[in-house]
Amino acid sequence: MTSHVDSQLAYRESVVPRDRGDVREIVESSGFFHDFEVDVAIELIDDALAKGERSEYLFVFAERDGRTVGYSCYGEIACTRGSYDLYWIAVREEHRASGIGGRLLAFTEERIAARGGRAIWVETSSKPKYEPTLRFYARAGYEIAAVLKDFYAVGDDKVVFVKRLG
Repeated sequence: MTSHVDSQLAYRESVVPRDRGDVREIVESSGFFHDFEVDVAIELIDDALAKGERSEYLFVFAERDGRTVGYSCYGEIACTRGSYDLYWIAVREEHRASGIGGRLLAFTEERIAARGGRAIWVETSSKPKYEPTLRFYARAGYEIAAVLKDFYAVGDDKVVFVKRLG
């Protein structure tokens, strides 16, 4: 089990069975995701539990006082050299705007860099509800690389961010 502790959080990279429930609670608490998206988050946990180190999905769990308060899921993009997708990053609603998301993102970036990552790609929605998400990535040094009009639905564009490492 790989773990690291900063001044307020412990980070864990191994996936354990209780993560299914914790991830469901975290993602549902955000209010940003549809039920089918929550199911996808759990499927990625299940993949990691079933395949172990053979899974293409990698995780970081942020814990405070033994409780998982946030997590990220990432992986190298197939057929690339050093490009990684950040599939998920979420923090329990009661801990949002506390700095946990930024610290979790920074730790995840460190893990990607340690794996030889050269760029991190993130996709999100352009809907007004996602303005805090767009600002979060911009503050963390991500730049908008593309906007795909009406991707998710009419009036709901896909915003693709990138951050180049090193």
